[in-house]
Amino acid sequence: MRSKILIKWPLLVIIVATIASYSYIEFSGRIIVPSQPALPERQAGSSVNTKLSLRLKIPKINIDAAVETVGVTTTGAMDVPKNPANVAWYNQGPLPGDIGSAVIDGHYGPWKSGEISVFNNLNKLNIGDNLSIYDEKGITSNFIVKKIKKYKPDAETSDIFISNDGKSHLNLITCNGIWDEVSKSYSHRLVIFTDKV
Repeated sequence: MRSKILIKWPLLVIIVATIASYSYIEFSGRIIVPSQPALPERQAGSSVNTKLSLRLKIPKINIDAAVETVGVTTTGAMDVPKNPANVAWYNQGPLPGDIGSAVIDGHYGPWKSGEISVFNNLNKLNIGDNLSIYDEKGITSNFIVKKIKKYKPDAETSDIFISNDGKSHLNLITCNGIWDEVSKSYSHRLVIFTDKV
């Protein structure tokens, strides 16, 4: 049944813009995904692995977060989790623990609700620190931090998403640096590179 409420376009635009501006203030640090052949089981629009039951645990910085699944935005960037307390796995790449580079991102900075983002302390990790992925069957994949790197928003990012060494990696992404009020983004992206142990 069609609604009989009519909203004029200028008012609708103002309402939508207002809602969008209050969703979060930290702009999670989206990062452009390099062009690469899609893996058959991770094709865009596929329902494979869209209902994961994974958790990311990083004891050093008190993270125990649910893992959402995301793809690529219309601008070619990796999407971000809907919930600031969650992280998001890039579902066009391997699962954490599988061969290749699995990628997880998470928000950084305070939300207008006062909630603190999941990766607010990601910059406190050091080489040699440990983290784990737990699945619904109780299987654990353990990883160790091997490298920490900062990227500008327009930087080339193939080393985050692609690896050909036959090993299992898990790379974590969040914002870092100085907030720019004009672009509504931070100046850098922080990436934690880890290897499965």
